[in-house]
Amino acid sequence: MTKTFLPSVKEVETTRKWHHIDATGQTLGRLASQIAVLLMGKHKRTYTPHMDCGDFVVVTNAGKIKLTGNKMEQKVYFSHSGYAKGAKETPVKRMLEKNPTRVLELAVKRMLDENKLRAPRMKRLRLFAGEEHAFTERFGK
Repeated sequence: MTKTFLPSVKEVETTRKWHHIDATGQTLGRLASQIAVLLMGKHKRTYTPHMDCGDFVVVTNAGKIKLTGNKMEQKVYFSHSGYAKGAKETPVKRMLEKNPTRVLELAVKRMLDENKLRAPRMKRLRLFAGEEHAFTERFGK
């Protein structure tokens, strides 16, 4: 008879790993889903849906991601201030020029479940527009 394994919180905290991903030339959606899996911990044997057992992810060159098809001209991000006529539409092309990490951050955030675990998972995601980042000692570069 097999028993269900439930990792302890201390065990989860001590076994977190760091992953480095270079986003140069990678497709936005495929990269975002790969990052979401690492943040949730679904790649681990000890994955538990109600626990935050994911790893840290550092992404460099977020400004060099690619979008397929006509998304560069057609994709639009919508936000609303809450006031009348407070709607804003920002094309992805302008968002990539202004803040390239925001595009990838929104894609990953929207792939995670909308619950109390999303905020701590997003805190473990580090995005950098260029090659330089503050975590070089972790990866030996």
